[in-house]
Formats: sequence, C-alpha cells, structure tokens
Amino acid sequence: MSVNTFGRVFRFTTWGESHGPAIGAVVDGCPPGILLSEDDIQPWLDKRRPGQSRFTTQRQEPDQVRVLSGVFEGRTTGTPISLLIDNVDQRSKDYSEVAQAYRPGHADYAYDAKYGFRDYRGGGRSSARETAARVAAGAVARLLIPQVRIRAWVEAIGGDAVDPAAFDDAQIDANPFFCPDAAAAARWEALVDGARKAGSSLGAVVACEATGVPAGWGAPLYAKLDAELAAGCMSINAVKGVEIGDGFAAAANTGEGNADRMRPGDSAPEFLTNHAGGIAGGIATGQPITLRVAFKPTSSILTPVETIDRAGAATTIATKGRHDPCVGIRGVPVVEAMVALVLADQALLHRAQCGLSSGTGTISTR
Repeated sequence: MSVNTFGRVFRFTTWGESHGPAIGAVVDGCPPGILLSEDDIQPWLDKRRPGQSRFTTQRQEPDQVRVLSGVFEGRTTGTPISLLIDNVDQRSKDYSEVAQAYRPGHADYAYDAKYGFRDYRGGGRSSARETAARVAAGAVARLLIPQVRIRAWVEAIGGDAVDPAAFDDAQIDANPFFCPDAAAAARWEALVDGARKAGSSLGAVVACEATGVPAGWGAPLYAKLDAELAAGCMSINAVKGVEIGDGFAAAANTGEGNADRMRPGDSAPEFLTNHAGGIAGGIATGQPITLRVAFKPTSSILTPVETIDRAGAATTIATKGRHDPCVGIRGVPVVEAMVALVLADQALLHRAQCGLSSGTGTISTR
C-alpha cells in the first residue's frame, strides 16, 4: 500500500511527479463557507518557488496554482478541493545516469527495492518538487485557524547557527535564507556559494513557532499533538529529525530544570518557561508551540561518489541538473505548511469531541 494522504478530519492527498506534466493536492474535510481563492494560496507558493536566488535550484517554475473544484462563488462547498500546479521547466535528460545507478543518500535504491520500478526523472515522488503541493494545501489550512500565527526560519546551515540574541523577525523575509540574524545571513552567502561551486551541498535546521494555539488542542497517547507535528514534518522530503520544545536537550536537564513552572494569571496560568514547546501530555498548553526540523544535505550533487548500478556492479555517480545546494532553505514554507495542516486538523478534531465549550478557537469563514 502506498500512503499519499495525511490527516484525520482535515485530510489532503498529494499527487504527481517532479517531471510529470503537473503536481497537485486534493484537500478533503474542509468546512463549507470559507472564503477561498487562488490569491489566498499563491503568496505561500511564491515563498517556496525555485530559482529566486543563486542559493536555490535554478529550475524556473512559476508555481501558479489553479483551484479546480470545491469552491463556488468564492466559498468552499465542503466537497474536495482540487489544487493543480503545472510543471513547465523539466529537463529529464539530466537524469540519464540516475536511470542506471543509484544516488547515495537519495531514495533511488529504496524505491527499486520496494517497487522494482521507479521514475528516475528528478526522483519522481521522492523529489522535493512534491512539497509545492503541500504548501498549497497548507494555505487552505491556514484559513481555518486565523487566530494562529505560524512563523518558521532557518536557524543553522552547515552547522553555522544564528545568534539568538540577534534574532530579528523583520530579517526573516529580508534575505534569501529566511534568516533572522543579518550577520549569519551574510556568513551563509559565502558558505552556500562555496558548497555550490564545489558541486556539494549543505544541511540546515529550520525552526518554527506557532502562537495563538488554544489550550486543549491535541489528544493523549496515540494522537498526541507533538506526535502529529513530528509525523507531518518528518514526512517532508530530506527531513531526518524533529524536536519539540527543548527536544534532545531535555535529556541533559533535571526534573526541576525542565519543569515549566506556573504562576496564577488573569485568565490562564502564566508559564515561566517553555521547555515543553507548548505541549504537555500530547495536548496544547496555550503557550507558543516550538519545533526544530533537521534537513539533510541535498543528495543530488556534482561531486562523484561511490555507488552501485542496477545490476549491482560498483560505479560512481555525479548528478547533473539543477539542485538546491541547501534544500533546507526552501524547507521554511514547507514546514509552516505542515504545521498549519496538523493544527487545522486538530482544531476540527477538538471541536468534534469537545464542541465549542473549550479550547476550540475559531473555525473562520471570514
């Protein structure tokens, strides 16, 4: 079985391949009556669009979205919303060698092992091209939870991290790295340029914060909010790690040091720290939800690396074509989209179980 659908009530399915005629998503479970147009979706796709700087792939895709169904007279109807994005700048000839040999670190061998057949053009479904469909679906999800602000940024590239003391929200959209630290962004120019010119690539860490999430969203045990967020972000191509709150650093702390102490507040507890990342027992506490997502270096590189061909013989491969020297940069809007998709689903799940009495926030029809 191949699983291409994510979510429980608010569900989306992505379809299409990197070098096929188009990619897209079908969003199901969206409540009726929500104002929705292509203009609500396009700005988020523009943030992810390739070819906007020398630090990303030079594939030129306009990523113009079309809404094919589920909207009538500007409002959602409650039926499946079909979103389509044309592919217009494929160069499948660049992947002739990939057809015969496996790229180490990529999904080539794993796909062959599972299916005995694969679309080698750009990696097919394993290409980061698929994430454009997620971003389109995530734009719809955001409309369900207008009280929630989701903001992501690149925290580190190639092990070089931002200075938390220099964090400036206005800087995130002011440089090609989604970097909140102007000095770090300047360093990263040389760092990513060096990797690109060397035919190599770099990994990155993307941090994300969601504020305005009401206390009560989520569920115990098998549908924990942090588990759903981790699953959603881990499903992103090239992601190899997800932390909620302090994550692995919590293992080096003490019980009293890790405790998010509470004091009385006006209408809710006042938390003195947020080591838990806004989630306790799988349920939102009302604090900002924080997470960090680790992106591996792009596996398609010009540097020759040892591998085997489909017959099992030893060879080397250097991947031609246009690839991100640091795929984590364009991972920022993708992480935001997956967080929005999870939170929209959780809002509807909470309303289904608990009604409008607590923690629901607002499902908006604007």
